[in-house]
Amino acid sequence: QVQLVESGGGLVQAGGSLRLSCAASGRTFSSYFMGWFRQAPGKEREFVAAINRNGGGTAYGDFVKGRFSISRDNAKNTVYMQMNSLKPEDTAVYYCVGEEGGMSFLATSWRYWGQGTQVTVSS
Repeated sequence: QVQLVESGGGLVQAGGSLRLSCAASGRTFSSYFMGWFRQAPGKEREFVAAINRNGGGTAYGDFVKGRFSISRDNAKNTVYMQMNSLKPEDTAVYYCVGEEGGMSFLATSWRYWGQGTQVTVSS
């Protein structure tokens, strides 16, 4: 089992940047695929990004369009997401997720979830 704790959310103006971090504890971090989902008020959870075990493979939601970058440091048990050129529509709670079996665009495929961190982008 792995516990996930996100940090780095906050309030930023449109066009600005934020870096989210997710610290993992528990079993070997490098055995997990990691990712990020987000959920805006009144909307379903949405796939943002995912990364494979060694960081050599990544996937992004269509809306990202080169603005976000996911990375991981297995020595620090941490996954990151650099978010640039933020837009008001990026406002949401961002969740860190982990799964041993593989990456997926479906929220239901990810077993472990953090508590979420709020990102608010003002216009």
